[in-house]
Amino acid sequence: MQKARAAAILAGLAVAVAACGNAPTTTQPTASSSASATEAGKTLQGVKLEVAAKWTGDEQKNFQKVLKAFSDKTGATVTYASTGEDTGAYLGPRIQGGSPPDVAILPQPGLVQQYAKQNALKPLTPEVTKEIDTNYTPYWKELGSADGKTYGVLIKAAHKSLIWYRSQAFDDAGVQVPTNWDELVKSSQTIADSGTAPFSFCGASGWTLTDLFENVYLSSAGPENYDKLAKHEIPWTDPSVATALEKIAQIVGKKEFVLDGNSGALQTDFPTCVTKVFGQKKAAMVIEADFVATQATADGAKVGEEAKYFPFPKAGDTAPVVLGGDVAVAMKDSPGAMALLQFLASKEGGEIWAKLPGYLSPNKNVSPDNYPDPLTKALGQTIISAGDAVRYDMSDLSPSAFGGTDGKGEWKVLQDFLRTPTDIKGAQTKLEDEAKKAWK
Repeated sequence: MQKARAAAILAGLAVAVAACGNAPTTTQPTASSSASATEAGKTLQGVKLEVAAKWTGDEQKNFQKVLKAFSDKTGATVTYASTGEDTGAYLGPRIQGGSPPDVAILPQPGLVQQYAKQNALKPLTPEVTKEIDTNYTPYWKELGSADGKTYGVLIKAAHKSLIWYRSQAFDDAGVQVPTNWDELVKSSQTIADSGTAPFSFCGASGWTLTDLFENVYLSSAGPENYDKLAKHEIPWTDPSVATALEKIAQIVGKKEFVLDGNSGALQTDFPTCVTKVFGQKKAAMVIEADFVATQATADGAKVGEEAKYFPFPKAGDTAPVVLGGDVAVAMKDSPGAMALLQFLASKEGGEIWAKLPGYLSPNKNVSPDNYPDPLTKALGQTIISAGDAVRYDMSDLSPSAFGGTDGKGEWKVLQDFLRTPTDIKGAQTKLEDEAKKAWK
């Protein structure tokens, strides 16, 4: 959940571009406008919908522009409610009170499973499902499904398979952008030899360590094993986990690679780790998602010049692309709710949103040419190019007790591993013990 909160705060400014204008408002239709709207094919004239999502500020304004496009097309009146940081805490009482919003945007797929078990979600209609089948890979459809029924569609993504670097540090060391894990380790040694720490780790924010593990594991173990581990169908004591931890130890196990040492890294949170690279210029790289751009810009670095990124290098046969994101679901069985989900899942809806800042689409038919800047276009293209190998953030697929709780579960074990990166078997045993508790 902490990871989702950080993305919520930062992802809307991911490309560090100017904010849009005031959010549009929707007015109640008059009788005359209703007649003309019906003639224009606005079949939802007079229908009222409430949509609840975590977004505030610029993210909210941009999403409301998408909702306005839906209203203009259909005639429906749509109101927006912000859930705040804890979506579950907001929706829980409303579900129990029998007054949920028509549509909710969930920051974690695990909530889809939770609410489906509570019979709080409405299965998608064939029309919405057809839109998903047309525009998404089967993996994303499965992500929004429970017990054989499809309930949700992933409508917004955060790209987590990036390493950001300070170009001057690379120039000073005379290194090129690495394309695989061995090159990353070699370049890191060269940077360390030049007098600069290669990495600034955000060890105090445990979710960043899960992101690191997920990228290495997806690349080294492959998508099939990734899916199995995400569901705890294979144990964390599996040799594939050991391989991933061994590779991570190649960079966190060398004192000269870690700014402020391992103990110092464990006291550095996100986004302070970014500031140490681009503001204080103490390190060369930070491993995190597209939303690093926001903090780098705040630190005075121009994205694309002083602050650049490269794709997370292959640590095995798969080029990793790990996404976070938000899933739209219907909590009321109404034509208006299903029509909105169909619109959000469509190529048309995705393209409208893509033209606004701070958005990445998991829709394979939304062309990267729609994005407003080179950074987002490049990120969008990597999602499309990765095809069926794209995977969702594993820790956000896990029970929160294992993958989403500060100081517990996977976060705590990986922090312990950062402190003592030589104890691979011990880390695996602890991870498996925690997983058994969470999946029991």
